[in-house]
Amino acid sequence: MTTFKNLIFNWLKLFHSVKDENLQWKTTNQDQQIKLKQVRVLAEKNLEAELKKKSVQLAHEITLLRTKNDTELSMFKTRCKQDIKDYKQYLASLDQLKRSIQASYTHLPEAVAFTIHHHAKHLLNQMWEAKDFEQKMRHEMQLIQFMTTVHEDARLNLEGATTGKLPERTLSLIRNK
Repeated sequence: MTTFKNLIFNWLKLFHSVKDENLQWKTTNQDQQIKLKQVRVLAEKNLEAELKKKSVQLAHEITLLRTKNDTELSMFKTRCKQDIKDYKQYLASLDQLKRSIQASYTHLPEAVAFTIHHHAKHLLNQMWEAKDFEQKMRHEMQLIQFMTTVHEDARLNLEGATTGKLPERTLSLIRNK
């Protein structure tokens, strides 16, 4: 039984020596552990402050982006409204062009006047739908040339300067397209 007591005693002694070493290590390194805790607390506070700062910066940037996007959207809506207004004015001008043809060529079949009007509207739509600026300008020049030719034909017919009963130059432009 003494062996058993000795074994238990040795285990207890070993257990206490490990605990003593652990206690001694903790005592020796207590200052370092306190410093590490302080450093960790400071790092956490710095990180929290940095996160708050970044959060405020991001909120500010989001506000700026929203303001910029709202402004751009407002400008885009204004441009679209103006484009619609301009398009309506073009259409009104084309209707006036058709009436001018009908007034100048009273004997002209209505279908011919509508064909001229339709062609002008087609040129307008090509100009309006063009994505490329150069293409848009080319279509615009075609529309201007066509409308000028129609007005010139109508004027010359009203002045009696033409012998034909049809707007020949206008119809020639349509045929060549």
